[in-house]
Amino acid sequence: MSTVLVTGAAGFIGHHVVEKLVETGYRVIALDNLVRASPRGIKVLRDLGLDLVTVDIRDLGGMKRLLEEYRPEAIVHAAALIDVYESTRLPDLYVDVNVRGTAVLLRASVEAGVSRFIYLSSAAVYGEPVCLPIDEEHPTNPLSPYGASKLGGEYLVKSMQRSVGKPDYVILRLFNVYGPGQDPASPYAGVISKFVSNATRGESLVIYGDGEQTRDFIHVDDVVEAIIRSLETEHINEVYNIGSGKSVKIKELAEVVKELAGRKELQLLYREPRPGDIKYSCANIEKALRKLNWRPRKDLKQGISELLETTT
Repeated sequence: MSTVLVTGAAGFIGHHVVEKLVETGYRVIALDNLVRASPRGIKVLRDLGLDLVTVDIRDLGGMKRLLEEYRPEAIVHAAALIDVYESTRLPDLYVDVNVRGTAVLLRASVEAGVSRFIYLSSAAVYGEPVCLPIDEEHPTNPLSPYGASKLGGEYLVKSMQRSVGKPDYVILRLFNVYGPGQDPASPYAGVISKFVSNATRGESLVIYGDGEQTRDFIHVDDVVEAIIRSLETEHINEVYNIGSGKSVKIKELAEVVKELAGRKELQLLYREPRPGDIKYSCANIEKALRKLNWRPRKDLKQGISELLETTT
């Protein structure tokens, strides 16, 4: 049975990964500094009976001791700061956590003999697209320090493997992930979680910009499946887009949420666009379909309906 270390294990994506890995039969080491942990994530880890290691990924000594003790064959690196707007105000913090933290983790991984490193990147590395849908060969030109920090992490992962031959990696560029466990009250929550929360409370839905901007939404269950396949695939040292392959306008998304919630009377409130936000996004997922033998399975309306059921 393989041992996998999951960083950011109490976060939104992290706790879903841990849950599925345990279910699949992996031995899981859960790591999180708990600064921005999901309440649901902490509960899931507790219910699974897992010890939560609270070492910060920037702590080289702590990471070395942890990897020496548990000797994981693989790492799923989900720990990161993820807010685009916050990154425009605190770029130094984003570099420290997302770039330096990844560098420290890689150094410790090489010394401990970790075989595979799954790096959760972001579609934000692309910036404003020059063509749609966006494939993995699309130029990377991030608009925000967040996107730049995730791209910096990618370069570190790739360059370490090229220079010293390890660890082997899979980089997953995630598009807009949604699902249960995102705290809608958090400034870091996604737009679907916020829309669903407001709709169930009978409040207006807030749109930043004109609502014409598009996003590619992918359910967290589908993301987790891509991560599992990345741990098992022979197609390593590759980058894959993980999205639905479909785009939706934000104002149309708002109408879908209103309809599914039975709250068509709710108003849409438009606010100034936020700095660092791109206008259009849609993933080309052909490479993941072909090489990872992965495909998204949860339809957007199904995913939103399930969220509404758990929120009401």
